[in-house]
Amino acid sequence: MRAYSIVVDPDPEGGFTVTVPSLPGCITQGETVEECVSNAQEAIALYIEDLVASGEPVPEETTHPQLLLVTVAA
Repeated sequence: MRAYSIVVDPDPEGGFTVTVPSLPGCITQGETVEECVSNAQEAIALYIEDLVASGEPVPEETTHPQLLLVTVAA
């Protein structure tokens, strides 16, 4: 079993776009965060399945910068 980080970005027209930074080109979408997670799991599984079928290596999860929200007096 593998684990990958996903990035869930709100879409201006509604819903969300999901990317998987460790798997270039692995993108999906959803109307809710819960749907995004489910769709991402499916997209990642299919992405890995295609890599294995092509004899290509499956990338490991890489460390990505952590986003933090800071407050400043302005």
